[in-house]
Amino acid sequence: MTEPVLLIEKQDGIATLTLNRPDQMNALSYELRHALADEFERLRKDRDIGVVILTGAGRAFCAGLDLKEMGSRDNPGAGAELSDPPLLMRTLPQPVIGAINGYAITGGLEISLSCDLLIATPETQFADTHARVGLIPGWGLSQRLSRAVGVNRAKELSLTGNFLSAQRAYEWGLVNRIVPREELLPTCIELAKDMLSCVPGVMHKTKRLIDRGFDLALGDAMTYEVEINRLHHGPSPEEVAARRPEVQERARGQIM
Repeated sequence: MTEPVLLIEKQDGIATLTLNRPDQMNALSYELRHALADEFERLRKDRDIGVVILTGAGRAFCAGLDLKEMGSRDNPGAGAELSDPPLLMRTLPQPVIGAINGYAITGGLEISLSCDLLIATPETQFADTHARVGLIPGWGLSQRLSRAVGVNRAKELSLTGNFLSAQRAYEWGLVNRIVPREELLPTCIELAKDMLSCVPGVMHKTKRLIDRGFDLALGDAMTYEVEINRLHHGPSPEEVAARRPEVQERARGQIM
């Protein structure tokens, strides 16, 4: 029996999605793109899921579009509208944690850039090979990469197609942490639980506030924050009093 190209596990408010084409370095075939699009649509409406973790099976996170399929006369996606997984990810209300387990190349890098935070392993490597293949980015890479690492560094990657190591990606601010491979998913799950321990609706609103503000000039972003703050109905005194001991206890634990 053939395994699905996308593995889905949902537990305790966390959805873990695993790109499951390890022999093809999890390249984005027509089938996998549609599986992702369908699941993102379901997650958008799923009130029981507060955080999403996205990872890959095998030695790669994602090698981008399936070039072998694209170059075949039997390409099932020929002539079809190409779904945009990074755009669909950015519309999710839930934070998306990228568990980058290996190579993240071109479209895989574009997907990484649309995660809300990235946890990498020492084996992780990033690359933008659009120019080497003869393609122009269409999923946001040319704009989001420069905002993540700086315009000159983005040009170095995109104009050469060279690979970026996990350590250099961390130094450039592209990834949040580097952890051993065996600690990758446990670290992401622990971060997801930290997020879920916040007030869910407020945590999701804060994600949107940060994302929307990042796309604006600073002055407009400050005004936007004030507008959202005024529209938000804060907790009652009783709710604040009830949450205070947990906040204090967590603070003591973090300081220690």
